[in-house]
Amino acid sequence: MERKVLEQFISWKDQKKRKPLLVTGVRQCGKTYLIKEFGKSEFEDMAYFNFDGDEGLQSIFAHDFNTERIIDELGSIVYGKKIVPGSTLVVFDEIQDCPRAIQALKYFCENMPKLHVIAAGSLLGVALRKEGVSFPVGKIDRIEMYPMSFEEFVRADEGGKYIDTVCKFAPERELSDLYTVPFEKYLKNYYIVGGMPEAVQAWIDTHDYKEVETVQDRILKDYADDFGKHATAETATRIKLIWDAIPAQIARDNNKFIFSHVKQGARAKDLEDALSWLVNAGIAGKLCMVPNPEIPLSGMADHSYFKVYLSDVGLLRRKSNVNYRTILEGDAAYIHFKGALTENYVYMQLQCMGIERYFWRTKADAEIDFITDYEGVLMPIEVKAADNTKAKSLHLFCNRYQPKMAVRTSLKNVGDNMDGNTHVWSVPLYLLFRLKDYLYHEMGWR
Repeated sequence: MERKVLEQFISWKDQKKRKPLLVTGVRQCGKTYLIKEFGKSEFEDMAYFNFDGDEGLQSIFAHDFNTERIIDELGSIVYGKKIVPGSTLVVFDEIQDCPRAIQALKYFCENMPKLHVIAAGSLLGVALRKEGVSFPVGKIDRIEMYPMSFEEFVRADEGGKYIDTVCKFAPERELSDLYTVPFEKYLKNYYIVGGMPEAVQAWIDTHDYKEVETVQDRILKDYADDFGKHATAETATRIKLIWDAIPAQIARDNNKFIFSHVKQGARAKDLEDALSWLVNAGIAGKLCMVPNPEIPLSGMADHSYFKVYLSDVGLLRRKSNVNYRTILEGDAAYIHFKGALTENYVYMQLQCMGIERYFWRTKADAEIDFITDYEGVLMPIEVKAADNTKAKSLHLFCNRYQPKMAVRTSLKNVGDNMDGNTHVWSVPLYLLFRLKDYLYHEMGWR
């Protein structure tokens, strides 16, 4: 299964001023697998070390931060072969279980710049925020991994020919049924399967939705088990309350996250740490409101007013107990949650593209699902689950703030029109991976 992040790994390998690479991301998003494939294909040798439950391995880092001693012991005692800078990739997996190894990355950066070191961990985001863990600021490179994007899913399911062909089309070209029919089918399957690599592999191997759900159920259980393993009993109870409340919060009409709706009588200050745990673990993500969309949006964000999404649309679908047949066939009673699922899909696709996102809402309840200032361009993105693209809020936003470009994403085909001074593009949900192409085309960039 092709992953775009592999290109970032290769770029890191070839950098002259390379630092140890820290790979973070939600559990089971494919970090270890991809790192190992990278090591096999790009290096003469790979020395892989997993700190999970290995006290002997952890003890090597307990004495001092002498990198020559550490590498000598790792090579001769643990790996059984000499570790050669420039030829050997050193991998520290589950590094959150050894805080001293996290600190050691600083000294590898300073004293062994020719040695390629990659560190990864399933709950690294949580570990790095614990008291007592010294983070090597300025001494590492970082890459965040996510579940597979829709584009990666389509390629994995033998649909790369559609991706490659439409990427050659001019942005304004409308798609024929030759493309819209398979893309809509892939989109429905992506809503069901999601982007967790193990679930995607089960789908590729069997094309059996039940097999996929078996994997999804196991991942959801593993996530819940982590609450008790990596948090205090009190915090774990609160994390589970937040975890179980997310689907209902996403589905609300005004889907601002409200702590008092998690548990009757609960106060925000009692649950904020639990939500932060889920966000730091990569399981959930926060989308903050920007009431006044001035650039930079990060300076205008209201961090007390936010929505919460899950890291994977397939897991959200399964956790919400939406039957796969409902996705495939539709149902009049499913219309509302379909919109919530679609928003979660867009949230994750923008994240996979490295696009920072917020949302805009007025006191009169006009709302834009996503806004971004990617590459310094203010761009609202209105999301519709079907092909109905009537959007009063987008019209209001365009008239009030006059962005150069706006996007409606739905099941409607490619198209464009002017709304005042704003060029509004209709980008199908299944072509959202081309969003940057539309932006560059609009701005005349190369």
